[in-house]
Amino acid sequence: MAVAAPLERGLREAAAALERGGEGAAAALGAVRAALVAAGGPAALGERERALFGAFLRSLARAPRAARPEGGWQSCFLEGPPGLALCVLLEALASPGPSFHPREVAEVLEQFLREGRISALMWEVCQQQAQAGSPELHEALLNKIVCLPDHVSNKLQGKNPPVFFPQNYFPLLGGAIIQVLQKISDSLRGGLDCSISFVSHVLGKVCVHGRQKEILSVLVPHLTDLTKSDCIWQRICWRLVECVPDRWMEAVVLGFVQRTPGADVLSRLLGNLVVKNKKAQFVVTQKLLLLQYGHTTAVLQNLLGYLSLDGLRRALLIKVLQELLETWGSSSAVKHSPPEQQQYISKAILICLSHLKEPEIETCRQELLTSMMEGVKCHLDSNLPQIRRLGMIVAESISSKINTDGPVLKFQYEEDDEARELKSLLVQTPPFCVVPSLPDDDRNEKADAAVPLVLESSKKSHTAAPVMPDEELGAELDSDDDLIPYDMSEDKELKTKAPVYIRDCIEVLTGSEDVDKWEATVKALEGLVRKNPAATREVSVELAKILLHLEEKTCIEGFVELRQRAQVAVLTTDPIPVAKYLTSQFYSLNYSLRQRMDILDVLVLAAQELSYPKSHGKTKHSGAQKPCIQLPPGSDSSKDWRRIVDERIKSKTRRFATGQSQVELASSPNEFSSVAGHFFFPLIQHFDRPLTTFDLLGEDHFVLGRLVHTLAVLMYLAVNTVAVTAMGKALLEFVWALRFHTDSYVRQGLLSCISSMLLSVPTERLLEDMTEELLETQSWLGDVVEKDPDGDCRRLALQNLLLMENLKKKLRTVPS
Repeated sequence: MAVAAPLERGLREAAAALERGGEGAAAALGAVRAALVAAGGPAALGERERALFGAFLRSLARAPRAARPEGGWQSCFLEGPPGLALCVLLEALASPGPSFHPREVAEVLEQFLREGRISALMWEVCQQQAQAGSPELHEALLNKIVCLPDHVSNKLQGKNPPVFFPQNYFPLLGGAIIQVLQKISDSLRGGLDCSISFVSHVLGKVCVHGRQKEILSVLVPHLTDLTKSDCIWQRICWRLVECVPDRWMEAVVLGFVQRTPGADVLSRLLGNLVVKNKKAQFVVTQKLLLLQYGHTTAVLQNLLGYLSLDGLRRALLIKVLQELLETWGSSSAVKHSPPEQQQYISKAILICLSHLKEPEIETCRQELLTSMMEGVKCHLDSNLPQIRRLGMIVAESISSKINTDGPVLKFQYEEDDEARELKSLLVQTPPFCVVPSLPDDDRNEKADAAVPLVLESSKKSHTAAPVMPDEELGAELDSDDDLIPYDMSEDKELKTKAPVYIRDCIEVLTGSEDVDKWEATVKALEGLVRKNPAATREVSVELAKILLHLEEKTCIEGFVELRQRAQVAVLTTDPIPVAKYLTSQFYSLNYSLRQRMDILDVLVLAAQELSYPKSHGKTKHSGAQKPCIQLPPGSDSSKDWRRIVDERIKSKTRRFATGQSQVELASSPNEFSSVAGHFFFPLIQHFDRPLTTFDLLGEDHFVLGRLVHTLAVLMYLAVNTVAVTAMGKALLEFVWALRFHTDSYVRQGLLSCISSMLLSVPTERLLEDMTEELLETQSWLGDVVEKDPDGDCRRLALQNLLLMENLKKKLRTVPS
């Protein structure tokens, strides 16, 4: 009390001097600073002295500019209790008086930061918490520290000093946290108590505000170095994250996982946090793996590697793998989750498998086998090639893990960069090799480069041939020396003459046993059909039936394409009867799914050929190419369809610019106009009638997807035809019945149908005949844009909404 008495007296005298003004104020402020030093500094002040010092700082902030001696009054804020100084400065910034400009407050705050007063403030609170300080005051200080850049920028309206930019302030705050942790470390080594809770709160609140990158870019490297060989620093780091409140735990854990340069470092920094804290366990084992899917492969490797590096955490690794496999094997998840999420889950499964040890595999072998069988079935049932391939790769990986000695699953699929990256995840990366500064692609390339070395060495060891004695080898080589080869250089291949009449072709295809003649007939059939249209029309339906059931007798290169081109030639030569036959067979019994899809392919290709004019003369310049719709077996027609729609939209867009002149195409009638209904309406009639071997609305949804895309293309090609309005109305009803289909490929086709209908049906007919349906469709498209899990569906729905905007403008001009 004897030491604090001069300080109290100095504070009262200084407050009186500031009210009077004049030259005495400088001496009074100097006396206050000297008394503060004599009292032992800000940390030695009691409650009474702190209250008096706070009142003095507020009177200093309200004093006229002339009464504040330059240089002296700033030192009172910088040398006094840092918490009080920060509170008073922010109060003055929020409601400045006529004598205290916000720019002056910002300058003092900048000096406050540069002189390290933030670390002094946090250290002061840590000492107070150890002595049960005021939680309300600590909460207020926490908000002011974390939100300081916001306070300054809101008041200065963007003219704040650079130190208050978030990219500068939060790294500075990270450095201050390291200083405080160093003082805590020294205090613990000296046997003194202190609390780390306030620093944890600062870290948590900064991270939840989205500034993990800025603050952890300073904290993680320092903590990585300090915890390498110091157990006290490890305990400090563990307590730092354990004391983060649950409401901020997710942001902190995610920040550490993203910024830490490897699983071993993450294990050193977090310790057994996931075992001690339920919120952290939920974030690590559930949210980051099952509810989110935007994180990089490096994050997954850090996360799952962290779980594998301690005996207490390995139980969680097994649990995570079981839940991932359950999700991977769920047919509902495969149908309703986007491909990106399924790829993310597949990567997580492969990384988990790489960390499993042989005893753990033994204990859960049967469970892994069951999950593999269920999951691969769900993935192979998908219409999307990417999903099917993911299922194959993961199933192969599980099989190789559980059947180390016996046969393993092996699928045929394209080996591209994505497949190689997934397979490389099975090779466990050493913890010290994971460097977050490398992009994912570079890291994957290095992993891929490491795998062939192992495989090559093992291959060499397995394929080493036994050494044979020289005598045996010589006898082996001499055994056939007396056989002299024939000279066949002058030989010529005998060519079988192809038939020259259509009926002869039918006879060869149905009954001939001459394989060479059969092969020549298949190759020549398309040309014969196009050269002899009259003869083809006489037997067109019979020929179409033969081609639909034609099987490959010999290995002819391009047999499928030759047969398809012949079918298209027959259909374009005699459209109506052949189209009636093919569309009736699509819904008949005893056809394979492949034959039904062949029918759809032929209908589309023939419709395309009929709808475009025959170009015999001048054409446009080479830059203008007509849209090409190809539906090869097993391909996804929607991509060609979308390109056509984009070109159609582009052609309807007015551009005020001069360009290269174009030569007009030679005009000719649209042959598809008179037959469009024969192609379209029979296909749309019986889709909801299940057959014994064919159920479009059930398990044969892949064929349904192809049917929907086919209808979309036929609708597009029917532009300017007589039947286009009736086709559009029927197609809209068809779409409306299937709009909630669970398969994304089918939904993409339905949205393509909407695009083709909007582009092909005349605007007047849309407005007069389908106004209510269009408004309902617009509402549905809005829901698709917001809620559909498939990215292509959302993009197509947005494109349709943009197309409908033009119709909406015309609707407003229609008289009521």
